[in-house]
Amino acid sequence: MFLKNSLLISHPRLRDALSLSKGAGLSLLAFAVLVACGDEVTEVTEVNESGMKIIEKGEKLPSCTTDNEGALVYALDSAAAYACVNREWTSFKGDKGDDGANGKDGKKGDKGDQGKQGEKGDAGKAGASCTVEPLPDSSGFKVLCGGDSVGVVLNGKKGDKGDKGDKGDQGKDGKSVDGAENILIDARDKQIYRIVTIGTQTWMAENLNYKTDDSRCYNDSVEYCTKYGRLYRWPDAMDSAAVFSDNAKGCGDGVAYTIKTPARGICPEGWHIPTRDEWEVLYNAMGESPYAMQAKGFENWPDAIDAFGFSALPTGYLVGRYVGVGLYTFFWSATPEAFYWYVDVDRAHSNQAPAYADAGISVRCLKD
Repeated sequence: MFLKNSLLISHPRLRDALSLSKGAGLSLLAFAVLVACGDEVTEVTEVNESGMKIIEKGEKLPSCTTDNEGALVYALDSAAAYACVNREWTSFKGDKGDDGANGKDGKKGDKGDQGKQGEKGDAGKAGASCTVEPLPDSSGFKVLCGGDSVGVVLNGKKGDKGDKGDKGDQGKDGKSVDGAENILIDARDKQIYRIVTIGTQTWMAENLNYKTDDSRCYNDSVEYCTKYGRLYRWPDAMDSAAVFSDNAKGCGDGVAYTIKTPARGICPEGWHIPTRDEWEVLYNAMGESPYAMQAKGFENWPDAIDAFGFSALPTGYLVGRYVGVGLYTFFWSATPEAFYWYVDVDRAHSNQAPAYADAGISVRCLKD
């Protein structure tokens, strides 16, 4: 605890010490200044005549006992004077001052930084693009949108020259024809297919691309469906669910069934899945030449001549995985059990593979 001045002066030895210091030239006022300005004292070179001791550090005060009651000590490190009173050292520094008044409020802070820009929204879905490709016979163009055929534009035939009039009037405009004899439009999805007559038969000259829940595009890419048509399991190709006809109801589903020919399967109305015998008729009409059946323009079919416009494509097939595109193709027939027609680089023939009934292969339809 800190000692008040009245208590300090009332102590006999302390009062005598202060009196002696007066006689030696150290006034009480000077002593007070020494205490009040303690932070400015840097060194003491002598001990005054009052007997006040000077030490380096306040923590090394000598013992305060009855023998040195009233002794004075000055510590250089804290610039504080100590008196031994009642066997305790008491500092002459004043009591701790009251807390200062609260400062004024600070100025208003600067404006905060602008918030981050929100994330960019997802891009909208791309619209379907449309393209045109020339028909094989150069009679016009086929229009494709999103991979599906949506129409055909045929070239108009040149009109007959008009008769010369008395006054030389211009001849009449020629009429455009729709080329219906070479085109099949599937009423179900409006897809357009080229057709060709070979011998006594009229065939689709393109693979069927009618979408069913069980059909697939090679590599699951719509681009392959546009070029090669879709791949079908035999029960799907034969319409075993009897969606369009009951002529092959239940076929390939592990139940007893009877196929009534012609079996429409999933072909457009008025067309059917060809039987094994009907495939043989086609092959005979082509002179039993695989090259006459193959479409031209494929690296692995270098001898293809597509002599009749049937244009078989090397679609490959699906059997657990997609294989064989560019090398060979298969077509389903309506003959049990799962007969198919096969074409590769130098062969064309029919074969039977009941175990392949779940394989995905192509469909060509024959007109009834």
